Amino acid sequence: MSYINNFIQNFPFFTTLFSFVIGLCFMPLVLNIAKNRNFVVKPNKRTSHEGIIPNIGGINIFISFLLTVFMFSYGIISELQFTIIGVFIILIVGFVDDLIDVKPLWKLIGELTSAFFLIVVSDVRLSSLHGFLGVYELSVMVSYSLSFFVFIVIINSLNLIDGVDGLASGLGILYCIFFAAYFHLTGNINLAISAYAMIGSLTVFFIYNVFGKKSKIFMGDSGSLLLGYMIALYVFEFCKLNVNNSILPVYNMSAAPAVAVCVLSIPLFDTIRVMLTRIKKGVSPFHPDKNHIHHLLLKTGLKHRQVTFVLLCVSVFFIVLGIIGRNWSIGILVLVAFTIASVLTYILWRLVDQKQMNLNNK
Repeated sequence: MSYINNFIQNFPFFTTLFSFVIGLCFMPLVLNIAKNRNFVVKPNKRTSHEGIIPNIGGINIFISFLLTVFMFSYGIISELQFTIIGVFIILIVGFVDDLIDVKPLWKLIGELTSAFFLIVVSDVRLSSLHGFLGVYELSVMVSYSLSFFVFIVIINSLNLIDGVDGLASGLGILYCIFFAAYFHLTGNINLAISAYAMIGSLTVFFIYNVFGKKSKIFMGDSGSLLLGYMIALYVFEFCKLNVNNSILPVYNMSAAPAVAVCVLSIPLFDTIRVMLTRIKKGVSPFHPDKNHIHHLLLKTGLKHRQVTFVLLCVSVFFIVLGIIGRNWSIGILVLVAFTIASVLTYILWRLVDQKQMNLNNK
């Protein structure tokens, strides 16, 4: 076993294979439990699927991810042992919400509780603005407040983007590839192992979710909230590494927060846009609708897989933009990213309007 652990420390990307195999082994069991216990979702006005589909894919992601981390990353468990409590809490919050549709306030309380173990107890937080607006080191209270806010934004933006087959998991795979590669290159092997393990777990789900027929399964809130929790952790650690000068200069990113915004640009921009649109219409920003980016792409006539493919390609573009602009001014990089996102959204709206006009003229 020590030989295997030494091997993984030298080649952490192999944990992707381990978590993938574990996920494949447990997925049939999770599917059977979901069907036998009626852990399923039926078509409704907020969904676009047909038939009754199991919606606890997050449980399989959790099992394969956690077992892999326990096997090969003792270091991260000892360093961030209390984050495991936060992981359990967010998983339970998502699972209960999948079963009984928890009220937004109670869901928010659950998210904040899980964030407490990550930000306050484990001390994984944003401690600097990296010179944005001339601000570097943050006071403890400002750091906590900002970290809680960013955590809630990230976790809910990924929850809201989970609307078509393979989208949330596909984006999650891209994000984890970016962070896993960065942690690996900078010598933070335990974090790299964690991110690589998440890639394998998400890939199993992606295959079943996108290509499954009788074995199709949805991620559910248990999965999307768990994914959001881990991505928030990676963002905080990514920003921290670029503050304390603990990495080689060649890997340093002075605009790290803006790079993180570029990496997560699709769910972040879409959430902001949708909430502003709802406020403009005079309704609650938390009122569900079909105005998300994936809904607009569906209105142009694209199928689920095509929508996912388009948004994954756009996400790759923004990740590359973040890497290119890693040492730009934070304000400039964010402005460029949001300007491009706004232009692309405007073009999409025009395509939707044109599609509607063509339908009306028939």
